[in-house]
Amino acid sequence: MKKDQMPTGRRMVLRIAAALGATTTVGLFGLGREGAPGTGTTAAPARPSPPGTSPPGTRAPTAPTAPAPAGGPAAGPAAGSANRPMAPSPYRLQPMTSHTPPRLQGARALPPVRQRPFLRVAGAGNTMVLTFDDGPDRRYTPAILGTLRRYGVRAMFFVCGEMAVHHPDLLREMADDGHVVGNHSWSHPLIPKLKPSRIRHELGATSEVIERSLGSAPLWYRAPYGAWNRHSFEIGAELGMEPLAWTVDTLDWKEPGTATIVGRVLEGAAPGVIVLSHDAGGDRSQSVRALRTYLPRLIDEGYHLTVPRR
Repeated sequence: MKKDQMPTGRRMVLRIAAALGATTTVGLFGLGREGAPGTGTTAAPARPSPPGTSPPGTRAPTAPTAPAPAGGPAAGPAAGSANRPMAPSPYRLQPMTSHTPPRLQGARALPPVRQRPFLRVAGAGNTMVLTFDDGPDRRYTPAILGTLRRYGVRAMFFVCGEMAVHHPDLLREMADDGHVVGNHSWSHPLIPKLKPSRIRHELGATSEVIERSLGSAPLWYRAPYGAWNRHSFEIGAELGMEPLAWTVDTLDWKEPGTATIVGRVLEGAAPGVIVLSHDAGGDRSQSVRALRTYLPRLIDEGYHLTVPRR
C-alpha cells in the first residue's frame, strides 16, 4: 500500500480519468447486463479528493444505479509489464501470474465493456451497501467482520492482491459470512498512469489470488483512487468483472475521528447508496469503532444493508 497522499501532478490525470469514466448507477445486476449510464458524476477518489468531487459524506447529485441487491459472496495478481515483472514490496510476495484465471475463461458470459462504474444500487426499500477497501489487514479486518456478523449484515470487500496473498484465511472468512470479495488491484496504483499490460497484471494477479483462496474469481472490481480509464473498463470486462464505485465517501483514511465518520455515513444514508470505508492502508481503528456505532443506527432507521447481485 502506498501512503494516503497523491502527488499534485496526478490531479490532471484524475480529471482525464473522470472524463473517460463518469460513474453510473447499478440497475442491471439483477436482470440484464445492459444498462444505459445515467447522468452521475465521477466517483470521489478513495484517498485524495481532487477538485470537483463531492464534499465529504455527501452523495453525488445524480447517480446511476446497480442491480437489485441479493447475491452471495463473489470471489475473485500484480506483476510488472508484459516482459518485466513488477518488483514486489519488500515485505510481500511477488504476484504469481499475469494471466487470466484459467477457470474464468469460458466459464460464464462476460459483462459488457462499461464507460462508467456503477455508483448506486437499485432495489426495493431502503437498501444500502457497505464497502471496505485495501485489505485484508489482520489488525482491523477481523473486527469489522465481527461487527457485521453480529448484526447479520453482508458487505463488500475490495482487496489488494499484495495484502490478500498473505491472508487467504480472511478471504475465506469473508466468503463464509456471505460477503462479496472484489478486486482492488494488486498494489493500489493510479490506473490511468499504467500501460494496458500493467493494468492487466494488476487486476489479473489479484483475481487469481482470490480464485485460489475461494474457488471462483471476483465479479466486481474498483479502481484505486476512483481513477478509471477506457483500458481498465475493457480489461475488467475481459476478466469477467463489473466496475463498482461509491456514493458516499467517509474519508476515513484521513483519520478524521470516529464521530466524523459516523456523521458522514448517517448524513449520506439513502436508498441505493454505496458507502466507502477502509479496513487497511493505515490506522483504521476509527473505521472499526465507527462501524459499531452507525451500523445499528442504520438498521434501526429501517435500512437494509446487503450486497448487489449479478
